[in-house]
Amino acid sequence: MNLRRLLAIVQKELRQMRRDRITLAMIVGIPVMQLVLFGYAINLNLRGLSTGIADQANTAASRALVMDMVATGVIEPTVSATTPQELMQRLRRGEISVGVVIPHDFERRRFEGREAAQVLVDGSDTVVQSAAIQLAQLPLDTTPVDNLRPVREGTGQVGRGQISVVSFYNPERRSAVNIVPGLIGVILTMTMVLFTGVAIVRERERGNMELLIATPLSSSELMIGKVLPYAAIGLVQTTVILVLGVWLFDVPVRGSLLDVYLAAVLLIFANLTLGLLISTKAQSQFQAMQMTFFVFLPSILLSGFMFPFAGMPRVVQWLAEVMPLTHFLRLIRGIVLRGAGLFELWPDVLALLAFTVVMMALAISRFRKRLD
Repeated sequence: MNLRRLLAIVQKELRQMRRDRITLAMIVGIPVMQLVLFGYAINLNLRGLSTGIADQANTAASRALVMDMVATGVIEPTVSATTPQELMQRLRRGEISVGVVIPHDFERRRFEGREAAQVLVDGSDTVVQSAAIQLAQLPLDTTPVDNLRPVREGTGQVGRGQISVVSFYNPERRSAVNIVPGLIGVILTMTMVLFTGVAIVRERERGNMELLIATPLSSSELMIGKVLPYAAIGLVQTTVILVLGVWLFDVPVRGSLLDVYLAAVLLIFANLTLGLLISTKAQSQFQAMQMTFFVFLPSILLSGFMFPFAGMPRVVQWLAEVMPLTHFLRLIRGIVLRGAGLFELWPDVLALLAFTVVMMALAISRFRKRLD
């Protein structure tokens, strides 16, 4: 062991690392990103859940109850409704996470100690379901009014009204019901971006790029031809996860299988075009894998797969809206767990289509510049 030769190798590696700007960015960027995400963006205390209110009583006491619920910060009224059925439809389409129903005879119910209000919740997300259960513990004001009397026989006291929770789509609160559909998106994001992230780089490293340039292929034909084989692989992965999820974990598939596969195709092409863009930037397969990890980490943390989306700050939510996985999770959970149709979830469909078009256009333009 010669110390001089050892130091020479160390110095050589440091100089090589200094010239590799992507590696330098990862050295600093990954710990900073994790610190910011876990310290600022990740929050298990849900706030501002989108909520629909159906106040059929419309009395001072019912309005006070709604104000007390809003004051907790857990819910944020976004829509109003006249019937519970309308709230259930909005829950099914994913427009709201919680619905509050106050019946016409709210006053009498609360003084009789009966169920005075209902909280409808999308139970496909167990964290949201837990927040709704805590919200239902809110005490009701049972001060009697002139035209109402305490009605509990055998006592001279006014009964305590109750708020019940009605959970849809996952009343058993099984975590697998929520996780397994999301795993489709996580696995497709990880594999599709990685596969295509090294596609162009691999051709360059193996010396095949010169042959491809010499062919009459246009940049668009080459890029699309690179994408299509991996799209078939993504559909195979989707099938495997669905079959195992139903077989091993008894995950219900309430929506159309055709809609499930169409949603998977949207995510597959979005991730493949993102991977192509990465491959036009990376100089080696190692760099491509580094950049893939840099994309995958915030996607899995901010999309709502691991941590509740509603608990994140508003700025972080805006950032998460740019990521394809965020929109796919809404689609797949809406279709598989709530039985919604793909066209009912059209905002997320349009978001994935727009992302795919933009990424493909950027990848083709960058690849053409590299040919020049």
